[in-house]
Amino acid sequence: MSPRRNRPKIGGPSGSSEDEGRRYGGFQSTESWQGEEWNVRHVAGASAAGKTYRCPGCDQEIASGVAHVVAWPEYGGVDDRRHWHKACWNAKDRRTTKVQRSRNAPRH
Repeated sequence: MSPRRNRPKIGGPSGSSEDEGRRYGGFQSTESWQGEEWNVRHVAGASAAGKTYRCPGCDQEIASGVAHVVAWPEYGGVDDRRHWHKACWNAKDRRTTKVQRSRNAPRH
């Protein structure tokens, strides 16, 4: 008897971007924002271990191991990807275009 295979095969006729999204700890979808289509991937906290990012929505760090969202324009490249807190991505339409900092906030 052969061992059980728990992971789906990546590639081939059944391989898709949905499989790729699951492979990186989340699911991927497409959303419309500011008149263009954006690819949005939800990243699980375990997949983000050992990495920190800066959220463009609140300009705060996304700590290592925290679940978050990666978003990029549909026709954008790797350099266009941005890592957002889930709450910041959901509130992106209610935020101003310029980040408001307090006087004592660090500038990075």
